[in-house]
This record gives sequence, structure tokens and C-alpha cells, in this order.
Amino acid sequence: MQQDMTKGPVLAQLLKFTIPLFIGNMFQQFYNMADTVIVGRFVGEKALAAVGSTGTVMFLMLGFAIGITSGFAILTSQRFGAGDEKGVKQSIATGTILTVIIAILMTIGSSMAVESLLTMMNTPADIAGDAKSYLSMICNGMTACIFYNLFSAYLRAVGNSQAPLFFLVFSAILNIGLDLFLIINVKMGVAGAALATVMSQGISAILCVIYIVAKVKILVPERNQWKIDIPVALNQMKMGIPMALQFAITASGTMIMQTAINIFGSTAVAAFTAASKVSSLLTQGMLSMGQTMATYCGQNYGKGNIERLRLGVKRAVQVEVVYCLVAGALFIVLLPNMVSLFFSGNAKIEELLPWARTYAYVSLTFYIPLSLIFIFRSSIEGCGYALLVLGCGIVEFVARCGVAFISMQVKSYFLAVSCDPAAWLTAGIFSTAAFFWCLKDVEKKIEKNGTKLL
Repeated sequence: MQQDMTKGPVLAQLLKFTIPLFIGNMFQQFYNMADTVIVGRFVGEKALAAVGSTGTVMFLMLGFAIGITSGFAILTSQRFGAGDEKGVKQSIATGTILTVIIAILMTIGSSMAVESLLTMMNTPADIAGDAKSYLSMICNGMTACIFYNLFSAYLRAVGNSQAPLFFLVFSAILNIGLDLFLIINVKMGVAGAALATVMSQGISAILCVIYIVAKVKILVPERNQWKIDIPVALNQMKMGIPMALQFAITASGTMIMQTAINIFGSTAVAAFTAASKVSSLLTQGMLSMGQTMATYCGQNYGKGNIERLRLGVKRAVQVEVVYCLVAGALFIVLLPNMVSLFFSGNAKIEELLPWARTYAYVSLTFYIPLSLIFIFRSSIEGCGYALLVLGCGIVEFVARCGVAFISMQVKSYFLAVSCDPAAWLTAGIFSTAAFFWCLKDVEKKIEKNGTKLL
């Protein structure tokens, strides 16, 4: 179902779009957690640490692809808001062809880089083999993830957040079933967990295509449009490349943070992995509102409705402040029981919890700045100011790396897990200032050109 977010009650529109995204993102986290829970319980603590140690590398590789495909969908959102159906279809065709090329290059490049990246990150020797096995499988199946995210972004661009939710729920259930089968029955270990993830995302991508062709005709280009339109491609690359680099820069910072944590051994890595999975689950509301604001601001920018755009951001901030307070309280309450889910009865939870609690208490203190990043960065993204989005990533990188290097020098776990909060605080301040600059620039464009911004 398409949703025109340029009219109607603002808060109701935001919540109507956000809630399905939130449910879908929660399911995605649950099936990501299923990988780690099943690995931790049926393969072992070191296997869990191996999977956890690859998270930042996966974020680097997949984040680049997600960033560039999200950038491609911005033009689709803007043209949909402007009522330009032909322009929507042109952006879909060109973006899809560009994504095919990117998927091939990234699959080859990432597969070749696996071993070097794990070595560079000081991956503990006792988990290095499993880490390589897991990450290699993910890299070989990267195309599935790339295209699921591309088609989901196209659906969101025209205001449809319900269909991706349905496909994601189906995929989550399938992923858990495949995890259990491949790990317990086939005895594939961590490679089985990776294969289950790739297969489930591939099926989600196929379901998205079937749905788009059958139900969302505005996203189906005409036969003569299946070519690279040079002006459209340049526009999409102008937005997509900075956003991809923003993801890659942020991921590089988290890799350095993971390197700092790795020096404390596999027990610390396992505890950090479990706690960060819980945190990822609790912050999905922030991510979901950010995804909503990219679409909301993209459509209203295309319409030239600056006052509605401003009001939407204000309402999003109000909602997220309340959400952050609730999420932080839940983190404290749920952490001990949630951490124990990841390990078998042989694991010494009392040794893991201090490491996990340190990360939890430091990170939840900075949830509000994190939520501001999602809201303001995504709003800037929707308006097409991709270089500002890149700037936000650079600020995160500098802050995260600076704290990580200090932590490695003084061998402080507290500082190592403070890398994320430091990045959230500095990038939160930057993205807030950048959004208000962006808003003034859009106002100047409207004064000069009227509401026709595209």
C-alpha cells in the first residue's frame, strides 16, 4: 500500500509508517540474534565470539551496499512526492542496473579481503578459523542482501512499509528454521548460520520482486526504460556514493573499536557480542524512525513543502526522546537474562556479565544523541544533501577511532566500549547543526525557484 506523506496529520502519518518498519526491524534483529543464540548454545562460546568478531567487517561490506542503494531510492522518493510517475520508473531502472554492477564488484572484492581484514583486526587465534568461515559465506552471498535492501528501499520510497514487513517476518521464521537444521542436523557450525542468513535474505528479495511486479506498478519500468539514463545515474551516484562512504567510514570506525575490544580476549568479545545484540534490539525504534524520516522528508522535499518537513522532524524528535528513556530502562532490566540466552549451561555467566554490563551502562546513557543522528541524518538524506550525511560519518569515525586508540594504549575496556557513545555524542551534535543548515538552504531555494526543487 502506497502512502503519500505530503498530506494528512503529521504524527499519525509518521507512526503509521514507522510501526511496520519497527516490527520488521525487530524481526530482523530477532533472526540475527537467533544466529548468535543458536551458535552460542549448540556450537560454543568461542564460536559465538567468532561470529561477533565479524560483525563490524560485515557492517563495512554490507553497509556500503545499503548506503548506496538507499541513495538510489532518494530520487525515487522525491519524484514520487512530486507526482512524476515517469521519473519514478526511470530511477528504478537505472538504480537496478547500477546495483547489479555494484553487487558483482563487491562480491569479488569482499571475498578476496576476508583473511586480511580479520588479521588486521587482531582477531584472537582461537576464533580466527570460525570467523573466516562465517564471513566468507556471507561475502559469497552478498548479492542477496544487496537486492533485498534495494527493493525494500524502493517500496519505502513510495510510502509502502507493510510489504517489506511481511516478507521480513517470513524470512525471519525461515532463517531460524534453517539455522536449527544446518547447525544441529547438518553440523555445519558457524558456516551454517551464515548460509541460513544468505538464503533467507535471498528469498526476501525474490518475494519483494514478485510483489512489486504484481501490485506496485509505479515501481515497474517500461521495457524501453531498461537502460542507464545518464542524468539519472549521475544524480543517483551523487547521492548514493557519499551515503555509501558514510556507512563505510562508520563501519571502519567500528572495526577499530572491535580491534580494541579483541585485545581483552574471547570472553570479553563474547560478552560484548551478547550485550551489543541486546542494544541493537532496543535501538530499532530509532532506526525505524530514521527510515521513516528519509521517506517523509524526501516526499515533502519533492513537493516543496518545507513547513510540513520541519513539523515532521519536530514530532519525530518528541517521539524518540520518550522511546530512548524506555529503551534505556529496559536495557538495565533485561540484560542479565538476555545475556544468558546466548550461552549454554556450561558457560560461566558470572564471568561474562561484568564485561556486558560495562558496555550496557555506558551506551544507554547516550541513547538520545544516537536517536538524533537517525532523525537528522535521515532527514538530510531525504532532502538529497548526501555530502552532509558523509560529514556525519566522518565525525563519527574520528571520535570512535580517537577513543579506540587511547583505549588500546592504556588497555582500558571501559574506554574501548565508550567508542560508540563518543561517536554518538559528536555525530549527534554535528547532524543537528547540519540539519538546520540544510533547512535554511532549502528555504533559500524555495525563495529563488518556488516549490519546484527537482
